[in-house]
Amino acid sequence: MDVWKYRHLESGTVPTLQQISASVENGSLITLVGPSGAGKSTLLWLLNRLEDPDRGEIRLRGRSIKEIDVLGLRREVGLVLQQPVMLPGTVKDNILYGPRLKGAGEREVDAAQLLSDVGLSPSLLDRDAGKLSGGQRQRVALARTLANRPRVLLLDEVTSSLDPQSTARIENLIIRLNREKNITVLWVTHNLKQALRVGREAWILVDGKLVEAGTLPGVFLHPQNALAGAYISGKLEGVEEH
Repeated sequence: MDVWKYRHLESGTVPTLQQISASVENGSLITLVGPSGAGKSTLLWLLNRLEDPDRGEIRLRGRSIKEIDVLGLRREVGLVLQQPVMLPGTVKDNILYGPRLKGAGEREVDAAQLLSDVGLSPSLLDRDAGKLSGGQRQRVALARTLANRPRVLLLDEVTSSLDPQSTARIENLIIRLNREKNITVLWVTHNLKQALRVGREAWILVDGKLVEAGTLPGVFLHPQNALAGAYISGKLEGVEEH
């Protein structure tokens, strides 16, 4: 079953995205790569309705996302930003924010376990979230999103501020959630080695266009599109290999 279908998406006065058409099967783990400004983050924003496309349609499980209550959509489709905003209050307040909106609380959601899952000490639960480091904020934002038990995860450079050990922990967590809970994942990264480690498929975006899509590692080893090949080989800007 396709969890997502989107057709002819365009966004922006000078379109950030141009005629993007694709589908995502339930349980997929797809990495999105491409030069800076290619439209990767914009695509995630559209899927979470932080923005709406100027043209085109996005369907979630056969239904236009414009027909779905925005809060309900964002509980099912969790978005973690590269530079997440912490809500006022403690780390625990942030993690429990979504569940409390649904009438749930500490009995239903183990905030301490979620912190441990993302590699943070439960001793941070009562810390002022506004005083966290950038790396801590990224991980708390992921825990906050996971507290809603999403069926889809949209990840935008979520390990960019983390050290290698913390990055590996997050990668392993996402892979496990994908395999064990069948959570669909779309993960934006500039790091091609990370894309290979975590993804089963990859989409390559260049200048707002989806120029190549396929399974890994084949799509990186034998790209069919010239722009995709130039990006993978490092002849276009915005690529990291480490």
